[in-house]
Amino acid sequence: MILSETNYSDSSKILNILTEEYGLIGVLSKGCRNLKSKLRGASRKLLFGTVHMYYKERGLSTLIGIDVIHDYHTMWTNLEAMMYATFILDITSQVVRQTESKGILALAEETLYKIEQGFNPAVMVNILELKYLQYLGVSPMLDGCAICGKTTNIVSVSSSAGGMVCGDCYQQDGYFSQKAIQLLRMYYYVDIAKISKVEVSEQVNGEINRFLEDYYERYTGVFLNRQKLLKNMAKIVKK
Repeated sequence: MILSETNYSDSSKILNILTEEYGLIGVLSKGCRNLKSKLRGASRKLLFGTVHMYYKERGLSTLIGIDVIHDYHTMWTNLEAMMYATFILDITSQVVRQTESKGILALAEETLYKIEQGFNPAVMVNILELKYLQYLGVSPMLDGCAICGKTTNIVSVSSSAGGMVCGDCYQQDGYFSQKAIQLLRMYYYVDIAKISKVEVSEQVNGEINRFLEDYYERYTGVFLNRQKLLKNMAKIVKK
């Protein structure tokens, strides 16, 4: 999957491509900005397919061609979906720079596909963010109290505590509804490819956003540029 593109020289691009086997690699697409180039249509971000290249372990590889599997063409005509897609490409790029674990590519592709199918992009992004924490090695405790281990009387979640908190250990560190707590656990275990329906209120989605933002800030080096995304969304609503 092409995560980003940068113009290079007068007619080329450098593409950052996430691969299952080699991780994130830089690929030079020579002359792709020329109108008659056979690489022109395939040398852009948000494209999933089989990449043919002259591979270099060090330095830039050279693109030969791409057999496109999914171009997410409907997203390019939906500004909201496109902004969430860009957010996904950004966080994915940050995550793969911190881990060599495989499986990240599949998660990103499945999430983008669900958004293209019409699933709530805010919900799908939250699910992806929670799953990425597993690859970063800092998953929250969602099977019991993160402080004492008790599996009953769970009343909240706490980023400072590292996950769920029971009534005995609760320290008044913010309110989270039972629905938000239940969904966080469901998000963690659900198979994105098998999701058939998901409905979440704005209030609950906001609670989950708050937890994940604080958790990422505390335990990862990944920056969630959610505020920029929300500001752009607000501009769309005003229009």
